[in-house]
Amino acid sequence: MRIAWKQAGCSVELLKHKAAGNAIVLALPRGGVPVGFAVAHELHLPLDVIVARKVGVPWQPELAMGAIAGGTRVLDLQTIEELEISDADVERIVASEQGEMRRREELYREGKPFPELRGRTAILIDDGLATGNTMLAAARYVQTLKPASVVVAVPVGSTDACNRLRKEADAVICLATPEFFAAVGEWYLDFRQVSDDEVRYLLAENTHRLARNAALSSPG
Repeated sequence: MRIAWKQAGCSVELLKHKAAGNAIVLALPRGGVPVGFAVAHELHLPLDVIVARKVGVPWQPELAMGAIAGGTRVLDLQTIEELEISDADVERIVASEQGEMRRREELYREGKPFPELRGRTAILIDDGLATGNTMLAAARYVQTLKPASVVVAVPVGSTDACNRLRKEADAVICLATPEFFAAVGEWYLDFRQVSDDEVRYLLAENTHRLARNAALSSPG
């Protein structure tokens, strides 16, 4: 499991004044969900996921040439041109990632629709930002759903990625922007891969916790 927000030496204090009213935490699975779970717990907010996928270079999938979320795509045209990646290859990989995106949405949400965001504050959480492409796609997609505001919050990110997001979101909280940033995992004590089962468990646990709290606070 990713190290939790507080365990990373962080606090959600900076988010409290952003979360007033009908806010919701939207975590990017899989790595962002344990962080989002910790934030949702501290702020007593509902937790859901927004599935975004990196679009990798055909012969080097770890090298991103873009990202997708919902019906939104962000493509790095400079990388695509420099590497002479054909339009057909781009579309083939986008289609493959869209299939995986739908699989994860069905698995995590278990048939429930994406939450209504109109008029709400959407707090987008991930475990960190390297290029920022995946979060950028997620933020642009969420903007199409007419929320009152979009807040991006991560424990750590590259300076370039955090600055890119500031042009897209209403607020961006990057608690650490190291001068020398190579990969998100370098800034965690525990960066084991998060499983689908863990994502489902954390989503269900947050729902149950909110229900228990509501029952305890109701009169009678």
